[in-house]
Amino acid sequence: MKLKTALVAAVAASLALAGCGGGGGGAEKAPGADGETTATSLMLNWYPYGEHAPFYYGVQEGIFAKHGIDLTITAGQGSTKTAQAAGSNQTDFGWADSAAVMSNIDKGVKVKSLGVFLQTTPSAVQVYADGPIQTTADLAGKTIAVSAGDAPTTTFPIFLDRAGVPEDQVQQQSLDSAGKIAAMLSGQVDGLIGFAHDQGPNIANKSGREMRYLRYSDEGLNFFSNGLIANTSTIESSPELVQAMVDATTESFEAAIANPEEAVKAMVGKDPQTPPESVLLQQWEETIPLLTTANTEGQAPGVNAEEDWTNTISILGDAGLTEVGAEPSKYWDSSFTSSKE
Repeated sequence: MKLKTALVAAVAASLALAGCGGGGGGAEKAPGADGETTATSLMLNWYPYGEHAPFYYGVQEGIFAKHGIDLTITAGQGSTKTAQAAGSNQTDFGWADSAAVMSNIDKGVKVKSLGVFLQTTPSAVQVYADGPIQTTADLAGKTIAVSAGDAPTTTFPIFLDRAGVPEDQVQQQSLDSAGKIAAMLSGQVDGLIGFAHDQGPNIANKSGREMRYLRYSDEGLNFFSNGLIANTSTIESSPELVQAMVDATTESFEAAIANPEEAVKAMVGKDPQTPPESVLLQQWEETIPLLTTANTEGQAPGVNAEEDWTNTISILGDAGLTEVGAEPSKYWDSSFTSSKE
């Protein structure tokens, strides 16, 4: 938990400086300076879960309004659909997984990342703690539920290789997100692949059993996950709005890190698909350690290091998800965030 402690300390220091200025871009007149707000939409990557608490908390606490944004949050149906919705201007901003964003950019979708917030991948093999799988080596001979085409599944062979487990010794059963959880709960599979900070707490709540996570990052396999995106035309025509959205999102994450219980309370009752409050809290607490890497420790949420972008491009390129050898600038507009000493 050293990472979480360091991050909370960094957030406390950042909050103390609130109001002193945002990221690297900026408008001559900050949105919201005259008390007016601009109606702005954000599409999530999925139905609301604990990771999204900062957005709801930021709206409740007036953080977005302070930055001149009247934010409407809508549920998503997967990161690919969110990226495409942003690319066709069906939403002003999106919250989506980097692998899906980058793949869609390669296909010509006109979006860019404004900053990845989940910088340590939540990808993991999720199993019951009291089950037969105690280590990655125990995956041999077992059946694991996967979702074909997503980043955790596509990079699973790399994870197994780094862990020294032959891929042909692990049976993979392809199911959608709901099907994976159902198969796990019914005992049809020995585990599943997905985001540990999302599915794991839900399964624990429904099963009454503790979960164990075989994290990709524990095998030295790390790549970017969810972050904020916008249409390139929005970035070009409304840089003040984009800067305000980035700044408000960063401040909302800082506030939610400092006040996790209050942050998840802001989500309760907002969507019928939202998990119980206790699950939301666990999901958000599992999210906090994912917000930095060794290259960004002590920085504000959403500040990225070019080295981490290069690493992500390399891994996802090797997995066949994105173009091999592309420059980070193809996918990421770094002008709206800046490193803070």
